[in-house]
Amino acid sequence: MILLLILFSLSLWLFYELYWKRRNYPAGPMPLPFIGNMLPVIKEKPGYEAFRKWTKEFGDVYTFWLGSKPCVVISSYKRMKETFVLDGDTYADKIHQPFQDQFRGGNYGVIDTNGHVWSTHRRFALSTFRDFGLGKDLMQEKILIEVEEAFKKFDEKLGVEQEIPGVFYNASANVINQLIFGYRFDASKQEELKKLKALMEFQETAFTTLKVHVQFFAPSIGKWLPGKSVEELLAEFTVDFYKFFDKQIEEHRSKIDFDSEESVDYAEAYLKEQYKKESEGDYELFSSKQLSNMCFDLWLAGLFTTHTTLTWITAYVLNNPEVQKKIHKELDEAIGSDRLITTADKSKLPYLNAVINESQRCANITPFNQIHCTTKDTVINGITVKKGTGVVPQISTVLLNEKVFPDPYTFNPDRFIDGNGKLKKVEELVPFSVGKRQCLGEGLAKMEMFLFISNFFNRYEVTQSSAGPPSLLKETMFNATARKIDAILRKRHV
Repeated sequence: MILLLILFSLSLWLFYELYWKRRNYPAGPMPLPFIGNMLPVIKEKPGYEAFRKWTKEFGDVYTFWLGSKPCVVISSYKRMKETFVLDGDTYADKIHQPFQDQFRGGNYGVIDTNGHVWSTHRRFALSTFRDFGLGKDLMQEKILIEVEEAFKKFDEKLGVEQEIPGVFYNASANVINQLIFGYRFDASKQEELKKLKALMEFQETAFTTLKVHVQFFAPSIGKWLPGKSVEELLAEFTVDFYKFFDKQIEEHRSKIDFDSEESVDYAEAYLKEQYKKESEGDYELFSSKQLSNMCFDLWLAGLFTTHTTLTWITAYVLNNPEVQKKIHKELDEAIGSDRLITTADKSKLPYLNAVINESQRCANITPFNQIHCTTKDTVINGITVKKGTGVVPQISTVLLNEKVFPDPYTFNPDRFIDGNGKLKKVEELVPFSVGKRQCLGEGLAKMEMFLFISNFFNRYEVTQSSAGPPSLLKETMFNATARKIDAILRKRHV
């Protein structure tokens, strides 16, 4: 009798896990109890290959189980436009992950918050950046200073093998730090930059363990695996970052002139807004803890996206020598000297812009997108989806869609050039995601990429090192970081 009860209970449980709980969601891959669809994503290198396979099997709307939690995956641009763009308010929130409060100290920042906190601080950051000249000559001048500083570093080792990404990293860090804290890492601040760089490298390697991957999908199982937990790693990772941010904030606070309407950086603008809100009795919305978290979000997002993509562009060009020849030909015809290239030259360089576009498409640096959640009951592809359900805009699948990008694994910038030799706009190129949660730093990242890459290849002929072209393998699940790149640089204009 006891055995029959056990078998009956097990059958009911399996019936619930494998059928009943899935009946009201779009069809998708069969989840395993407790761990959901974790194993195929961990097994594939990179993880987005699992989503591409599921799209072919189940269509552009299907259910993926994050442990025991269902997430509706949107994997075509058409569906993304219908949902995240045309009905953006319904998908504006983000799923709350258990570890977020632990490393943020509460509901802070802009990446992981929802509602009034998120909308207020996103809007404030964008308006502040515009005031500082984002998209205008003032920001361009700051970036071009870093271009020239990068040239000085590269010129020290002309004709011999040298490491490329480190110079791009320093330049990108200087740009974002000027925007947030108003200064660049000059010779006196190199130790500070080295420490921050070590923290970034720690983040890129420490969060790729099996335990972390399992914890992300199934926290109740992951915590029992050997190794450091997500919480422990986040504590190590964030403490020194927050020390840096808090020190900068207090230095700003001690020097600020609250009567001045002009601000020189984001931190100063925020502190003035905080002072204004507190004078009105509001001590919550613009708190010091929120400022620390905003600096964290802006610094990491602004640095990671740009530096990683610059590295991948260089890697793809070195793996395709004919591409560099076409870049140089276009630069010689359109620019014809070693002068600094500006955004005013952008329309003259369609092929170079196509190289940047194709690099972003192929690099696909965020294989698993952040999980949104519905703010109200809605309908997706004819199926009712309840308020609070996770929804994922799987842009990695869009970037590798064979119908839009034939032979998608081949690096081919010409796919972005039309019959008249002009740059072709392709709506499905969405490396910064779509909708209301689209990357906050997209404008800055695009400007940096164009100015760094156009000037880099205008000044130098870049050849691979004795070790051969850099690796293009992607071995991590959550982000596609490029390998170390050594190359030989020679000046093109003497």
